[in-house]
Amino acid sequence: MQNNQTSIGEIDSINGNIITIRLFDNIKSHMPIIDGVVYRIGQIGSFLKIPLGYANLYGIVTQIGSAAVPEALKETLVNNYENAKNTHWLGLVLVGEQIGRKFERGITQFPTTSDKVHLVTIKDLDVIYGGLDDNESITVGNISASESLEAKLDLNKLISRHCAIVGSTGSGKSNTVAILLEAIAKRNFKSSRILVIDPHGEYNEVLKEQSKVYKINSSVGQNELYIPFWALPFNELMQIFSNNLTDTHREYIREKIVEKKIESIATNTLDVEPEIITADSPIPFSLKQLWFELDDIERQTFNASRNSDTLCDKIVIGNASSLKSNEYTPAGSGGGAPYLSHLKKGISSFLDSIRIKLKDSRYKFLFYPGEWEPDLTGKIDKDIDELLYGWLGETKPVTILDLSGIPSEIMIPISGTLLKIVNDTLFWGQNTLVGGRKQPLFIVLEEAHNYLKAGENSIASRTVQTIAKEGRKYGVGLLLITQRPSELDETVLSQCGTIIALRMSNAKDRGHIKSAVQDELQTMVDLLPSLRTGEGLISGEAVKIPSRVRFYKTAHKAKSSDPLVTVEWAKENPNISEYKDTLKFWRSQNFNL
Repeated sequence: MQNNQTSIGEIDSINGNIITIRLFDNIKSHMPIIDGVVYRIGQIGSFLKIPLGYANLYGIVTQIGSAAVPEALKETLVNNYENAKNTHWLGLVLVGEQIGRKFERGITQFPTTSDKVHLVTIKDLDVIYGGLDDNESITVGNISASESLEAKLDLNKLISRHCAIVGSTGSGKSNTVAILLEAIAKRNFKSSRILVIDPHGEYNEVLKEQSKVYKINSSVGQNELYIPFWALPFNELMQIFSNNLTDTHREYIREKIVEKKIESIATNTLDVEPEIITADSPIPFSLKQLWFELDDIERQTFNASRNSDTLCDKIVIGNASSLKSNEYTPAGSGGGAPYLSHLKKGISSFLDSIRIKLKDSRYKFLFYPGEWEPDLTGKIDKDIDELLYGWLGETKPVTILDLSGIPSEIMIPISGTLLKIVNDTLFWGQNTLVGGRKQPLFIVLEEAHNYLKAGENSIASRTVQTIAKEGRKYGVGLLLITQRPSELDETVLSQCGTIIALRMSNAKDRGHIKSAVQDELQTMVDLLPSLRTGEGLISGEAVKIPSRVRFYKTAHKAKSSDPLVTVEWAKENPNISEYKDTLKFWRSQNFNL
């Protein structure tokens, strides 16, 4: 039996799951008090209930007033304004139904015209939001409509169906991410795996109790982040060096790299058939030795033209380890002896670029990756399996790869390579216990718009598209975090089953979010500019019903949080020694000297 106090109107028209409601003219108050609780009639995003026998249908208010008037009545109401101005209308989108104490998304039966519509009370909300199993959900905040109700997310669907967190700067994205990851970590799953790709080092302190951080130029006691150059696909490795190589030159270098990798199979006693090795295969080789040999060919001179038995004497003996070139008797002028080598390819400027990058301390993490650095024969002390075990197999649930020390010009190929290494590992390991099906992985991509731009054919974009489309089959879930969803590849965003949208003022970005949510609920996206900091709209697979949620606040502030200007300016003015330290850090490209 429904409470007459909650009855507010009746259905006027039905178009699919879009319902038009005419409010009763005799409503005493638009803020009724029921069981001591004040309710407001007709709030955008609020819920209403339509009783149908033993079932209750629930819907979300998306339109109020003249915007909700049925098309068939608009002309009549315009011509009879005096009679119509006191008529109130609501537009409702049906989202789920309750039978007994169980609420489910989707509708199996539909109402008819003149059916009564009721306010949703606290008890009703408890039925809607209280159905998730505690063992399969996490709590991230409170429902804005009722602070006493916890906001829960279905963890299985959140991860396996992918997720996106979007919002303007200062809307609370970093806090939302931290709360979500903390909630997962505190569940104490023995084999949970969360990998955070963090380009700015925002989460090192926020999640320090639940995470292991790998950082470039780390401090004593921290974990150094190494990304072996030999694990990069050929095209991404070539992008690191300044070059204007022709296709012929690229194929020449590709062939030389393949030769080095085939030699490395025997050196490292790898169980791989030489016939299947390509320049993209993650096989170690010495880049220094390759450079030295190619550089030597470019510098050789001969006493007799095209005769390899008449090599001129070296006037300087080079060294591959110290990147010192061999030097020969200079070629004669006017076409006489000594002669340039007929094997010379004209790639000296490219080889100079390799030497410069090998000497650049900013690239140490790549070209000098600790125990993963090959010697001149290609021999390594540790293989990628130990690198991956450090990233994915440790006891702490969260691993943060802090990319803040990576030069900006190679951020895209490096971040893309990281993702490809991890994704390939889970793909090829799908029949092992560390494959994604046996031990799922949740990949978190902070500032995703920086390296997943729409229309780009980068390794990062290609890899994330692959994970978004196929990751569910192999146990890889994605969480994309961005303040500019309009710059993200639409294919990737459309694959996100759950969208968490925080405050967003930019109309272009809101339009992008509208295209990713259920058509009938797109008007709710217009609420985004009015949300409070730390408040968001959650829609999609991980929630039973689209919800407006106030997220908890993490105990540790993210690096991206705003400084308290009045507090910081009240402190004593620093002396010149701080500027000396700043200059030292700048020159060394290292925050931790």
